[in-house]
Formats: sequence, structure tokens, C-alpha cells
Amino acid sequence: MCLAIPTRILSIKGDMAVGEVGGVERDISIMMTPDVKVGDYVIVHAGFAIQTIDKTEAQENLGILRRMAEAVEEKKAEVRRRRS
Repeated sequence: MCLAIPTRILSIKGDMAVGEVGGVERDISIMMTPDVKVGDYVIVHAGFAIQTIDKTEAQENLGILRRMAEAVEEKKAEVRRRRS
């Protein structure tokens, strides 16, 4: 399964950029999205920005991913309670 994460571009240097998701910054390649600018949102897969997306779509997707992570954590807590 592949997962691409919406990421906001913080800075650009050549074909590389620093992107941020949830307060975590990562170096990413922007070779496939050469027109991207600081402040833009991109979809990142395996360290490469593969597509630009608008802010609204990025925030909606990040919200879905956040809710999924919260559901996993709730399920883990439920399993721990059952084992206690």
C-alpha cells in the first residue's frame, strides 16, 4: 500500500525543499513539481513531492489522517484496558 502525505513547503533550495506536517519538518525532493513555491501544499510520497494541491484539500486530507490515527490510538487503549 502506498500513502502520500499533504505537506506544506517551508523553504526551497534548488531541487530540494523543507516540508512540514504536524510540526515535523522533512527534506523532500521537488524535482517532479518544479513550479512549487514556499507556502504551497504538495503530496509527498517516498520523499518526493509528486503533485501540488490546494490548501483546503490538504487540510481535509490531513484531518482524515489525524482522525484515523486517533481511532488507532483509541483501539490500542481499549485493547490495553481489556488486558488489565
